[in-house]
Amino acid sequence: MRKLSSREELAAFRAVCKESFQCEKTKILVCGGTGCVAGGSLDIYARLQQLLTERNIPVEVELADEPHGDVVGMKKSGCHGFCEMGPLVRIEPQGWLYTKVKVDDCEEIVEKTIIGGENIERLAYKQNGVSYQKQEEIPFYKKQTRLVLQSCGHINSTSIRDYLALDGYTALEKCLFELSPEEIVQEVSLSNLRGRGGGGFLAGRKWASCAAQKETPKYIVCNGDEGDPGAFMDRSIMEGDPHRLLEGMIIAGLAIGSDQGYIYVRAEYPLAVDRLRIAIAQAEELGILGDSILGTGKGFHIHINRGAGAFVCGEGSALTASIEGKRGMPRVKPPRTVEHGLFNKPTNLNNVETYANVPMIMNKGAAWYKSIGPENSPGTKAFALTGTIRNTGLIEVPMGTTLREVIFDIGGGMRGGTKFKAVQIGGPSGGCLTEKDLDIPLDFDSLAKVGAMIGSGGLVVMDDKTCMVEVARFFMNFTQNESCGKCVPCREGTKRMLEILERITEGKGEDGDIERLEELADTISNTALCGLGKTAPSPVISTIQNFREEYEAHIYRKRCPAGQCGKLKVFTIDPVKCKGCSKCARNCPVNAISGKIKSPFTIDQAKCIKCGACISNCSFGAVSEEA
Repeated sequence: MRKLSSREELAAFRAVCKESFQCEKTKILVCGGTGCVAGGSLDIYARLQQLLTERNIPVEVELADEPHGDVVGMKKSGCHGFCEMGPLVRIEPQGWLYTKVKVDDCEEIVEKTIIGGENIERLAYKQNGVSYQKQEEIPFYKKQTRLVLQSCGHINSTSIRDYLALDGYTALEKCLFELSPEEIVQEVSLSNLRGRGGGGFLAGRKWASCAAQKETPKYIVCNGDEGDPGAFMDRSIMEGDPHRLLEGMIIAGLAIGSDQGYIYVRAEYPLAVDRLRIAIAQAEELGILGDSILGTGKGFHIHINRGAGAFVCGEGSALTASIEGKRGMPRVKPPRTVEHGLFNKPTNLNNVETYANVPMIMNKGAAWYKSIGPENSPGTKAFALTGTIRNTGLIEVPMGTTLREVIFDIGGGMRGGTKFKAVQIGGPSGGCLTEKDLDIPLDFDSLAKVGAMIGSGGLVVMDDKTCMVEVARFFMNFTQNESCGKCVPCREGTKRMLEILERITEGKGEDGDIERLEELADTISNTALCGLGKTAPSPVISTIQNFREEYEAHIYRKRCPAGQCGKLKVFTIDPVKCKGCSKCARNCPVNAISGKIKSPFTIDQAKCIKCGACISNCSFGAVSEEA
């Protein structure tokens, strides 16, 4: 590729990319997201390419400089979203989606689909006896509105040519040659775009505040330090459509008067880091990044900083401290990041998904964006859907979509016929919503009214076999481990809360423990230094409010209603069913079972370690487990 030095040259090169893209009459899109890569998708990609070459079928891995006859486009795409069904292979233009593909399936795909034009029914997704050939017809995808994720799974994730072929960098072109910085900020402000990283702060207000600062230099920082357990929205964008992120960051730089950008991404995302590096190098080579973008004299450079995985570095001041080489710890605010951020200079900080919305807004306008979802929370939101639900993966829906639609229409309901109990939303900083909340719209304001938050977009669905006290203990253990230790309320308070929760789940709960948890939660949330501490008690408080009876059962009856807390399980032997064979006693690792041959045996509850060996070794079903 040669460096482009004008708007006209970019338009001409984009036209070539479009023509080459259209010459690919058939496209094989092998999912190259982390989940499918772990399942062997790269081996599938290599095998398909090998088979096509052996059969002398023209294959194009990278769009050609000079478009030619019909070819098969082999593309290593980003995440398709339906991670549970991976590895995934999509065939275009038919829109067929093959699920759980193996290397052994490749020959059949080439012979029947690429050469014969037939769909392979056994590789199609099936639900309730219905087979779905086309991806968009699958219930998991049908109710989604994929805007930020629209190219993930549809283009080569390591090719700037593919991005340009789908009108990539047209928003940047518009901002460079048609709009002033003030007009860019105004359009983002009018769109009501709210930060997708958790708090939902208006992006336009933040951009305007940063643009108004007189001190220079200014910095653009992207928070890619996605730390919530089970969340992978930002990772999928960085892996599957990295140029969308870069375009949004460059536009932000033009808006506030910055020529330096930093992407802070956790080192546990090596694939995202690799693809970001490729994208940055391609953009620099083409003249879209660098000292003079498209010959305008306006420059922008992007650097990647890898974090060590500290959850607290998702907080703005801790993140910027980490980029500076310091220990990632939050500081007292004000001053805010827009005033004194990275290197103590004005800094605009948004997360990956927020920046990825910007190119669409600049291309289609604020009015179009506000037409999607509620006016005060417009646009779409990506969620990572996990837990005891039939369809897990990455989804994107309009703001205002209800939990019921997400869980039962897109997610397919509960796995194994169990009953829905709760959903943890917002990760360790969020709270639990129950059946009474299923029709609440998923937007910033509606969730705030019930004491919940969207967070970065994690949705952990739980069934009636889930112990809510253990859920609270799990999240408190996470936040306590991730506390940076700077402020006493978070450092010591979360430790005390965790100790109480551990006692309760071990059957050592005491009268007054619930009140102690509530008092500690109130103190921590009101006095902690940063967002991690202030929201750390949220999962505990929400589970107490919605499932107080479970806490009381653990404390006063020493029982776990869900039967999940191992130390509260009670194993008993039915004297009527027991044949006195002694097999249970002989296999008990702690000699907690005693008795005489041909007489009923008994279990000493004081010695029992709840391992369950007695149940698995009893041939007569005499041993039972009580919650």
